[in-house]
Order: sequence, then structure tokens, then C-alpha cells
Amino acid sequence: MPLPSHVPVLIAGGGPVGLTLAALLAEYGIASLTVEADDGYCAGSRAICMSRRSQEILGWIGADAPLNRTGLAWTGGRSYFRDQEVLHFEMPHEPLQRYAPMVNIQQYYVEEYAHQAMQKHPGLAALQWSARVESVRQDADGVTVEIQAEGARQTVRADWLVACDGGRSTVRDELGLKLEGMQYEGRYVIVDIEQESQRPVERLAWFDPPSNPGSTLLMHRQPGNVWRVDYQIRDDEDPDEAVKPENVLPRVQSHLDMIGETAPWKPLWISIYNAKCLTLDSYRHGRVMFAGDAGHLVPIFGVRGLNSGLDDAGNLAWKLAWVIKGLAADSLLDSYSVERVHATRQNLAYGAKSTEFMAPPDFGFTLMREAALRLALSDERVRSLINPRQSAPISYDGSPLNLADGAPEAGPASAPGQPAPEARLHDGGQARHLTTAFGAGFVALAIEPDAAQAEALQALAQATAQSDRPLRVITVAARPAPGAWTDPDGQLRERYGAGPGLIYLLRPDGYVLGRWRQPGDAALRNALAPYYPAIDARQAQENQA
Repeated sequence: MPLPSHVPVLIAGGGPVGLTLAALLAEYGIASLTVEADDGYCAGSRAICMSRRSQEILGWIGADAPLNRTGLAWTGGRSYFRDQEVLHFEMPHEPLQRYAPMVNIQQYYVEEYAHQAMQKHPGLAALQWSARVESVRQDADGVTVEIQAEGARQTVRADWLVACDGGRSTVRDELGLKLEGMQYEGRYVIVDIEQESQRPVERLAWFDPPSNPGSTLLMHRQPGNVWRVDYQIRDDEDPDEAVKPENVLPRVQSHLDMIGETAPWKPLWISIYNAKCLTLDSYRHGRVMFAGDAGHLVPIFGVRGLNSGLDDAGNLAWKLAWVIKGLAADSLLDSYSVERVHATRQNLAYGAKSTEFMAPPDFGFTLMREAALRLALSDERVRSLINPRQSAPISYDGSPLNLADGAPEAGPASAPGQPAPEARLHDGGQARHLTTAFGAGFVALAIEPDAAQAEALQALAQATAQSDRPLRVITVAARPAPGAWTDPDGQLRERYGAGPGLIYLLRPDGYVLGRWRQPGDAALRNALAPYYPAIDARQAQENQA
């Protein structure tokens, strides 16, 4: 089947980021074509730890349910120096949360579930396997892409091109761009094995284990009785030799023997990896956008790779949809680059610290790590140095979209630019998490509004009613009332500094746009008008009347 000659959005790369972006765009009614050079989902576990934020983003396309049915949730982990435990950490979590802090699941499952979400929109989200981008030329009005597919070279004209084609991005090469930053020399062999186990699902790490002296070794349980094993090889080992089964399997067997895992096992996949802290300076280049590994490479330690890529997709999808529909100027896409480059630099800073501990780049770091591990055997105060600092949502400090803070007394956790904190509320007696309202249009969260505020918000909602993603107003009352939510668990009061007359405007991707105590009509209207032109049009009609 020939490729279409024109598409609004062409996505290069059908990995988890590209497929999720396509499904998100389809939810907004935006048509896209995704082209993937491989002939199916990836082989091997690859990215394996899905953060709470990633689960939320996948929830916007309905992919969270199968992910959580299949995946293995976990909340903490253990680290060992040789054969003695030196750290037991727990990530923040509580029983009322919507998602676990982390879920272990192989990347190919994520790709499958995102693809299934795309298939709910057959007229909007198309995927072509075995289709390789060959060349890219852009101009002021769009991008012309030459693609090798179906045994022939085909030309596709796109209004926008999003490069999700990984660390070896063809699109990036075609634009003459290079990732900048640091690449570490330390290499890890990655092995998937199949073996039944009754161990709890935890992140397990050994430093200088008796099974593999001088190495660092990580283990994660995965669905389907799969262990993911990562172990460091010596600097003088030949990487090509290191991944040969005759060299890998004895090391794995030695460690399984050490920890008492005696069930039969077999290898499934072997690869090799070294940590990189690299990024482009900008993720927007004219009508070409970059997301995931095409724009940044983050160390696996702290699981910020795929999780940051899905955050790219969640940030970009609504902005691209608003621009394509003519609801916002294309300068809105500049904020995608500003925010996500800022996020990458934070992720790289954390990733570098984790890498320097997990794979010390020189003798000095090795010496400091061994000193910390030895001290941790007897001194609890040192153990925090071993904590891998798992992925967490990034605040968009300094984003051009952030509005002046009209209620700083409400606290820093819910300030403009912060990811809106989760809160379990009640809607008509039914428990509802606030995050279920994200992933569509803007949300106005009104806490015990007075009559004038309620009327102003209702007028704004009516002005946007013809949009396919109208403003949603959530009113939180002190006591149960028709159409209002309540805060019986006190989470809104704790996390939003809740009080009468406090109003939040939340972006489609669940970030705080602005907040005010007793705002006037003009403040709310001016905050939303750049995203809902109908608000300005309605105001003009009222002024004429």
C-alpha cells in the first residue's frame, strides 16, 4: 500500500514515544502517520521501569489498564556491598494513590499497548512498519520526507515532522544536528533470562558481589518469569567478546547460585550499554520537533530514559494539536523545547550522579564509592548516598507559559510550572483522582468559589463549549453538593493550600498554569484567551452589546 502524499504530522520512529504521541494526537483529532524502520515491536526488555507519571500519560490514551494488568508494581529496593545489605529504600507512596510509584514491564509491551490505543482511531493514526526515513527537507510551510517503504522510495509531505527515531536519529543527521554532552566509558551487559522466582518485586543492586568480583550488578523481575540482569564489565574487556553467551551465562549462573535462585533458566536476549548524558540544545527546528532519544540520551540509572520520552510526548501532543487547529500561534511550540530541554538538563544532572556511583568514571570516584559503601555497613547516615534517585516529574521553572503567582501562600508544591499534585477527591460519593481530569483540555479547579467566581467560570466554560476540548470546571465544596466534588481525605487542603476562593488553572498535560485567591473575571479570561480564541470573541460580542 502506498504511503499518503500528505499528512498533518509525520512521526519518524515507531517506538514507545512515537506510538504514544500518535495515539495522543489522535485523541485530539489530529491525523498522523508513523513510520518505523523495523518490522515490529522491539526485541528484548530495553526500558523496563514505568514511573507514576508515565502511567498517568498512558492513561490519557487508555493504555494504563493493560500496562498495570501485565506489569509488576514495586515501591522500593535493596543495595548490597558484596553480600551485606547497605540500603533499603522506599519511594513515596500511600494506599490512596491511583498508581504505584513504579511498574516493571518490558518495553515491547508498552509499544503494543500504545499501538492498540492508536488503532482505536483508524482514520487518524496510521503506522507503517519497515519504512525508513532516507532524507528530510523543510521549508517555511512544511517538511518533505523521502521514505523507503514497500520496496520503493516514496515522498511524503508533512506540515510537521516529529523525530522519535532514537539515539541514531536519521532526522537529526539530515538536519546536521549533534547531541552534546558526556559519554561514560563503563559498559554494562544486559541480559534477559526466563526463570521462575518467588522473590518480591524490588530493585536489587550488588556492588562487588562475590559472584562477580569487581562488578556492579542489577536485577529486576519482569512479567512472564523474566529477570532483567545488568552487570558491569571491566574496562579492559572486549565488548564483542563480553556479549557472547559462553561469557555471559557463567556470570549469570554464578550470581543466581549466590542469591539462591535454583530454578532452571534460559537466556532470552543479550545486549550491551554504556551511559550517555547527551542532548540537543533545542527540540524545535522550524517545523521539525525532537522527542525521546532522538533529542536526548539519559543514563539508565534512575530510569529517566523512556519516562522522560513519554513526558516529551505528553507535553508536545496538546501544543501541536492547539497549533494545528489554529487555537494558538505556533510560538506555543517554542515552549515545548524550553520546558523539555530544561527537564532533560535536570534528568542529566541526576543521571550523571547515579552513573558516577554505579559506573565510576575514574579512580577517584571508585575510591569515594568504596568508602561510602564501607561506611554504610555501620553508619545509616551514609546510606542516602547509595540511593539511586528514581525518576520524578520535573517542574517547569521559568517556563514562558507560567503566569504570575497570585497565591504564593498556597505553597511551592502547587505553584505555576509545577506538576499538579495528585489528590483523591469524591464526586457524588464516588472516589475520583484529580489526575483523571488531565490529558484533554484545560481544567479550572475552583475551591469553594463565591457566586461571582462560579458565574465567571461558567461563562468561560460556555465560551469554550464548541471546542472539542472545552474548559472543564471542577468545583470543590466544603460539603457534598450537586455537581461539586469534596475533599474528605484532606489531600487537596494539604497539597493545594486549599481555602475559599482559591482557583487554579491547570494545563492539558496536568501542569499548573496559574493560581489566584479571589481572582477577577479579567484575570481568568486573560489567562485562557491565548488557548481559546472563542473567549476573546465572546468578550467582543458582549462589549458591542
